[in-house]
Amino acid sequence: MARLAAFIVLLIPGLFAAGGIKLMRDSIFGILFKPFPFIWLQFIVGLLLFAAGLGFFAGFLLRRDRKNQRVQERFKQK
Repeated sequence: MARLAAFIVLLIPGLFAAGGIKLMRDSIFGILFKPFPFIWLQFIVGLLLFAAGLGFFAGFLLRRDRKNQRVQERFKQK
């Protein structure tokens, strides 16, 4: 059950990151979605979604690896 909960916790930021990549790709090809008035705004929102999703995922993995003593010396908490 704990593995399923961890999977769901990682699935949601992964979907945000994938949506951010899609928004950035569509803005590069000139496809504008309805809630965005400008293409550059769509790209910025996509970049923020991608960065937030990737940052959450990376932070989750770093915290888990620190807990299990699987990180290099430079990543260990002091």
